[in-house]
Amino acid sequence: MERARPMTAAGHRILEAAEELFYERGLTAVGVDLVAERSGVTKRTLYNQFGSKDNLVAAYLSARDERWRAHVRAAVDAHDDQVAAVTAPFDALRTWSTPDGRGCAFINALAELPDPAHPAHRIATDQKLWLLRLFEQLATAAGCVRPAALARRLLVLHEGTLATRPLPLDTGEDSAALARELVRAAAQSSS
Repeated sequence: MERARPMTAAGHRILEAAEELFYERGLTAVGVDLVAERSGVTKRTLYNQFGSKDNLVAAYLSARDERWRAHVRAAVDAHDDQVAAVTAPFDALRTWSTPDGRGCAFINALAELPDPAHPAHRIATDQKLWLLRLFEQLATAAGCVRPAALARRLLVLHEGTLATRPLPLDTGEDSAALARELVRAAAQSSS
């Protein structure tokens, strides 16, 4: 969503309230009345700031995506070893989410908003494709064989970890260990 003007203090409050409500209750379950009430603004102010609920949902996911990408980039940058950096998104995942959350906001958005033309659907899709491209770039830099195939496998592991977060399981460490094995094998095969 492109913003024509800077966000006001009310706009920030709306976005904060929307993030909490959309993540905890779901995108389609939360109406603009509740977001306006929770943020202490009128519906008119909400619409003046975002134009529509669809734009508000897109703004929520865009803000979350920016924070996630910065978090992943910091995890990647923390590694001096290019082979270890390939699995940095798994490290980021461990420090990003909690087991008691509702899982991945982007997976949830894709499930709730199946229309590919919806602006929030596009943001969620782009977020997943960005991670796939990042895995491939990191695998290529590390000299792994078949980096595109490795990237797809890593994405499946990563997304599976996210999808199982709400369950009484802790798949994070197992997924990260398997990811490290896949990367080491691909890196050794290139030697």
